[in-house]
Amino acid sequence: MPEIPHIPAHWRFPAHPASVGRARHAVAESLPHVLRPHLGDDLRLLTSELVTNAIRHGTRPQDENLIELVLWPADGHYWVAVSDPGTGKPVPAHPDADGEGGRGLLLVDSLATAWTVRPRPARGTSVIAGLSLPQGG
Repeated sequence: MPEIPHIPAHWRFPAHPASVGRARHAVAESLPHVLRPHLGDDLRLLTSELVTNAIRHGTRPQDENLIELVLWPADGHYWVAVSDPGTGKPVPAHPDADGEGGRGLLLVDSLATAWTVRPRPARGTSVIAGLSLPQGG
């Protein structure tokens, strides 16, 4: 008999800067207590960066867009996916030393065990990032 997977946690947030904190809090509260010391900080930071990028680059202010956030454990990782209606493919920037922005995906790249960008079947883009579970997790 196959192992029955966990049901992913799923949220929708308005494409508004206030949603970044709400998303970060939702992920922190959904992570099992035993994993919070190991993954909590990095998972909150990944969520902040991905939701911020989705709001800034994947939505338009004149539209009533939603950012989708999914969190689930699979294959020895905890995965977070942030989806927006945009069609662009996010890539890490190479900002100047004095630049104030452009480091979000560089941070994602350094924190995540693996990450990727995938087009959504109907409309939009998802950025998916995973953190390795601690041994025995």
